[in-house]
Amino acid sequence: MTSIEERRLKGILKSAVAEVLQEQQDLLREAFRDSLEDIAMMRAIQAGEKSPITSRKRVLRQLGRAV
Repeated sequence: MTSIEERRLKGILKSAVAEVLQEQQDLLREAFRDSLEDIAMMRAIQAGEKSPITSRKRVLRQLGRAV
């Protein structure tokens, strides 16, 4: 492929990606939100693995206070 063809293909791909992102903003937003939720869940699990074990009774008591 010549450099002119490569530049043309690159321009076409950039335009196509930009168009999809513009037309599918809701889909992109949802994917981004899901990714952030996954990261938050992963960090919560990692923090939980490092914390001491507590009783079910204590957890329920704390949840009762939060409500």
